[in-house]
Amino acid sequence: MQHLEALTREAAALAEGALPLTGDEAEVGRIMQICNACRYCEGFCAVFPAMTRRLEFGKADIHYLANLCHNCGACYHACQYAPPHEFGVNVPQAMAKVRVQTYSDYAWPAAFGGLYRRAGLATALALAGGLALFLVMVLAARGSLLHAPLAGNFYAIFPHNLLAAMFGLVFGLAIVALGVGVTRFWRRVTPGELAGEARGAAIGGAAHDALRLRYLDGGHGEGCNNADDAFTLWRRRFHHFTFYGFMLCFAATAVATLYHYLLDLHAPYALTSLPVLLGTAGGIGLLIGTAGLLRLNLARDPNTGDAAQKPMDRGFIALLFLTSATGLALLAWRDTGAMALLLALHLGVVMALFLTLPYGKFAHGIYRSAALLKWNIEKRRPSNLALGSD
Repeated sequence: MQHLEALTREAAALAEGALPLTGDEAEVGRIMQICNACRYCEGFCAVFPAMTRRLEFGKADIHYLANLCHNCGACYHACQYAPPHEFGVNVPQAMAKVRVQTYSDYAWPAAFGGLYRRAGLATALALAGGLALFLVMVLAARGSLLHAPLAGNFYAIFPHNLLAAMFGLVFGLAIVALGVGVTRFWRRVTPGELAGEARGAAIGGAAHDALRLRYLDGGHGEGCNNADDAFTLWRRRFHHFTFYGFMLCFAATAVATLYHYLLDLHAPYALTSLPVLLGTAGGIGLLIGTAGLLRLNLARDPNTGDAAQKPMDRGFIALLFLTSATGLALLAWRDTGAMALLLALHLGVVMALFLTLPYGKFAHGIYRSAALLKWNIEKRRPSNLALGSD
């Protein structure tokens, strides 16, 4: 059985070798060959032990390793072959350039892949502003821009069924687009192998690594490197604030949906209700996390990232920050005559966030989780090199 699996992998590798590499992919392949000979950074993150299980690096291997990289910068700061050395080894920067290419390559629909290159800060703000302005104009046309207090009843402004249908459709399409994209990625990086093994310990290990952001600790627990070579855990902490803040907000929406449809309890909900408490905690977490990530992004060492991706990074951060800020403002002033205006602003930002989810920075968490799952499966198997030597 193992011999058959080895032959399957060999055939897949031969087919993979027929696929031409782009310039950025070839650069990652070149660097991995050097790193595979050195192996000084083997204990830093999952990229390097995964690398040592390969002698050659085809397109699928490069896509897999690029998404496994967390861009912490530890290997760059430790590398004796980093620029200005003639070898010019810069793992995090090379991986970052390929990583965004994978999002585009596996995007669905394929014609939308180019949106990753254009999903910048200006685009995000313009989309959010345009959608919010449209809703404000709708309110103005109805004569309800400023109104008597409505006791926080959002559905007196926009009917519940309209909001549920509109946002549910956009969010559903975003999830389908991301699902198709990551499925394509998974099939490319795991051709003809690992079927049926993605369960149990491997899934638990991948979830553990993803939820703890294990590989943002630099391999030694002290965190990523600043431009001055000092270690910091703040990037990991701000990512945690952002991720868990987002998940709490999602949980608030899910609980409110259950209240509405199962318990026949309709909004507005009291400040002490579970949906409001979850949403408030999540909103505060998002504010802290996104503000911190934006500060770190502005001060990020240009040697360890892809400068071309900064607009995309900042666009996503800005939409998350504005989603939280407008949501908390709406909660604070929902019993005033400004509720309709605040609701229009919040809905415009949320719609912009949903529309850009499949083609912006949000995708990195999905693809990285898939790469972590492959690594947790792979490390529990005998090395391909060992199988090939039988």
